[in-house]
Amino acid sequence: MQNEEVKKIVKESYTKIAKGSGCSCCGAKKEQEKIAEEIGYSKEDIGKFSEANLGLGCGNPVAMAEMKRGNVVLDLGSGAGFDCFLAARRVEETGKVIGVDMVPEMVEKAKANGEKYGYRNVEFKLGEIENLPVENDSIDIIISNCVINLSPDKDKVFEESFRVLKIGGKMFVSDIVLLQELPEEVRNNEKLLSGCVAGALLKDDYVSRMEKAGFKVEVLSEDKDISKKQYSGMPLESLKVKAIKK
Repeated sequence: MQNEEVKKIVKESYTKIAKGSGCSCCGAKKEQEKIAEEIGYSKEDIGKFSEANLGLGCGNPVAMAEMKRGNVVLDLGSGAGFDCFLAARRVEETGKVIGVDMVPEMVEKAKANGEKYGYRNVEFKLGEIENLPVENDSIDIIISNCVINLSPDKDKVFEESFRVLKIGGKMFVSDIVLLQELPEEVRNNEKLLSGCVAGALLKDDYVSRMEKAGFKVEVLSEDKDISKKQYSGMPLESLKVKAIKK
């Protein structure tokens, strides 16, 4: 499947989710809350930012990110803004959070949520994570939650992430990776493509591509239980990594 075709399928799926008319890996509000709690978010955070939680993640990158007051944080694939608002509390008023998403409806939803929650240090930009609308060497921390697997050009995502990070900047990612190769029919399944499975890389390949982009990579944890809970026992896991720009 060609890259542009993959992007089109993913974009259409998440446009429906943003509009509330379709869902690739989430359900009703209760199901979204259940998923968020299973992958590491507190009931307090889920309740506080209920409208921003779409139940789309595979981990909690904010919890593992080493954020400090005053940091500039970038969220790759920011959706309705859930992780951005959590990060904004960590960096406080002197910090800044930028969310980038390729779906216009998601960006508008996130901006509306930002207005509702009253955050002045969060900005949402329309753009692709393969071509970030962000300046070189301007970001302290990058976070991303179950999004990079959706990109048809992951090498470009890692290269762009490396470009925008400051020297010593860090990237904290929760993402779905494969534990064995998938059959071709699964790879071309549109529902699984937008559902975080068909476009995923093998675990070792994922890490090596980050290293190729220039990062020093540390695997923080691996959640294999998520396969049974959310993915019908498919050969995959949620990988949590920390990557440093040296």
